[in-house]
Amino acid sequence: MLLLTLKTFSLTGGIEKVSKILTKVLNDNNLGDKVESNRSFKMLSLCDKTSDLDLRYCAAENFLGFESNKLRFTIMAFREALTCETIILSHINLLIIAVLIKQFSPKKRIILIAHGIEVWRDLSKWKTNFLRKQVEIWAVSNFTAKALIENHHIDKKSIVVLNNCLDPFFKLPTTFEKPTYLLKRHLLEKQQPVLLTVSRLSSDELYKGYDLIIESLKNILPTFPDLKYVLAGKCDVKEKKRILTLIKKNELQEQVLLLDFISDDELADYFLLADLFIMPSKKEGFGIVFIEAAACGCTVMAGNQDGSTDALLNGDLGILINPADLSEMEASILKFLKNKKKEANAKMIQDKCIDHFSYTIYKNNVLELLSKKHASLHL
Repeated sequence: MLLLTLKTFSLTGGIEKVSKILTKVLNDNNLGDKVESNRSFKMLSLCDKTSDLDLRYCAAENFLGFESNKLRFTIMAFREALTCETIILSHINLLIIAVLIKQFSPKKRIILIAHGIEVWRDLSKWKTNFLRKQVEIWAVSNFTAKALIENHHIDKKSIVVLNNCLDPFFKLPTTFEKPTYLLKRHLLEKQQPVLLTVSRLSSDELYKGYDLIIESLKNILPTFPDLKYVLAGKCDVKEKKRILTLIKKNELQEQVLLLDFISDDELADYFLLADLFIMPSKKEGFGIVFIEAAACGCTVMAGNQDGSTDALLNGDLGILINPADLSEMEASILKFLKNKKKEANAKMIQDKCIDHFSYTIYKNNVLELLSKKHASLHL
């Protein structure tokens, strides 16, 4: 078994999280009894350094990082692939290596993890032809699977939906009180309503919807004048300037708290701080952050036009809204805030999330899929 990735341990985005968790499944189980193979496993990362490896997810002897050296990575990937029965690609940008492998070993099993926008957009003809004939696709959501079928005419029998899961090392709270240290840090009262968005804030990804949340606040504040909106995430210079301009334009300097990247050590605590996690995105392949928030008992509000619907179990795990309808967003936020958060409800949300998106369920699903070539089942 060979897993090829772009970046896994040197970034903390959604695709990187999926790659880490998949790595752990393959490494820890060493492919298990269900999988027909020699039980060997190797992971190669194009952009990571070997020193970036997190040993919780992969043994050192099973991992190599190539520090963006494409030639060395390609040569080693090809060499390793010749000794493997199955090659898994974490991103469609690695497809060219699969083409090379198939030229020399036509019977190799190629699996592509399809996340979201990277496979929804227009693809070159050689990519679509290769996907149609030579690749088994594991899509992270029904929306992504549908996009592949409709946009690229991929046979639905070649696609299986494998939802993402919670990281096995994600800290799950056992109580649902707002953390005192965060209340003090941000000068908040315990009963003060808090909205939260955690996302990469990029000028190249203007679809997350946090700008619309800022716009909506002016119509929510008359009812909840002490409302705080915490917007957190790594932000590029251009996008930070745009966000600050929008905040100033709407005179929300006291209501919007713009934070930088939140560390893994504090992420769960910020979900506890929030009454509502909201990210009305239009282009989420799945949205791992939604299930992370729900696993902390936080009510989640998301858009209903992308892979967010899988993460929220079609509305059973949270609130789905039209991300393009500002009035619907405002009404939904107001309706939620008028009903105070209760610990019993938080526990119910957490339990439901874990029941559907635990690491154990994901691991079993992956191993089951690996035991079935070109499986056509929905997980």
